[in-house]
Order: sequence, then structure tokens, then C-alpha cells
Amino acid sequence: MMRVSVDPDLCQGHGVCESEAPTVFSLAKNAATVTILAERPDESLRGQVEAAVRFCPTSALRITEEE
Repeated sequence: MMRVSVDPDLCQGHGVCESEAPTVFSLAKNAATVTILAERPDESLRGQVEAAVRFCPTSALRITEEE
């Protein structure tokens, strides 16, 4: 099972993650960092979450695998 996390010190609120995986990430208009809506998203969303991590301009997102 994957677990998604964000480093708030790196996140600058670009919103790329929200555009890649809108059911997992949310960025309010005045927010400085992203909110994770689903810390342990369904496996069917893996491709979207991996794209969000890959395209994050500040490398603030991480996927860790859990049992």
C-alpha cells in the first residue's frame, strides 16, 4: 500500500500535484502548501500520484510503501 507525504518546507504551492491527482491533493487559493486528501490512496490512483510526485517542481512529495 502506498502512502503519500508532503514536505511543507519544500512545497511552494505550485499546484501541479492537484492537476495530476485532484482526488489526492488539494490546494486552496491562498494556501502556501498542498493538502493531502488521501494519505493512503487507492492503488488505482498510483499512476496519477506517481505523476504528481515526478512533476512536482520542488520535489516536495514522496511515496512510501507500507504493508
